[in-house]
Amino acid sequence: MLAAELISNSIPPLKTSDTVQKSLDRMTEFKLYHLPIVNEEQFLGLLAEDELIEIRDGEEQIGGLQLTLLNPFVYEDAHIYDVIRLFNQLHLSVVPVLDYKKNYLGLISIHSVLEHIADIYAVKEYGGVIVLEISNRNNSLAHMAQIVEADNAQILSSYVQSFPDSTKLEITLKINKTELSGIVASFERYNYQVKAVFNGTVSDDGTEDRYNSFMNYLNV
Repeated sequence: MLAAELISNSIPPLKTSDTVQKSLDRMTEFKLYHLPIVNEEQFLGLLAEDELIEIRDGEEQIGGLQLTLLNPFVYEDAHIYDVIRLFNQLHLSVVPVLDYKKNYLGLISIHSVLEHIADIYAVKEYGGVIVLEISNRNNSLAHMAQIVEADNAQILSSYVQSFPDSTKLEITLKINKTELSGIVASFERYNYQVKAVFNGTVSDDGTEDRYNSFMNYLNV
């Protein structure tokens, strides 16, 4: 998934003629603490809420203020992993998207990214979760898929988490069924270490509680 596909068209950027109060109101409206300043198609920088709340006169135009603007952005063909990395590294609530002529195309909000992550990792899909611990030399997703498919099931999503100074990996598998005892037994028979099993339901499959784990996996 590319950055251009993640743009939130409903969130307009700020202009230099906008007032401090209007800028704060817009951030509040969209539950964000950053917004880009754009004049026509030129991206001028990213304005933080912390900069604005220190200004007493809410009617001052932001273009006339001495502000510390951030300059993060991604190009339209950036992968979603690169977008997530930028969100995390700079603690942003939005990331501007530019074309290769540096024209502003739109922004990606942290809210839209979380929705897309939920789709990528099949969070909303019915099923259960198995967490395996393996050696980094035995990371064969094809073999894991064979074990799961032998029980008439499918892997909906998977991700890998590594650990510093360790040869071990943690593999999380989202599977399209909640009765996992047969699959767990098969993994153990093939000497996989099963660390955890989450037998969820349609309304609560347990994977939403594992957002922090796959964000660590992405190392963002």
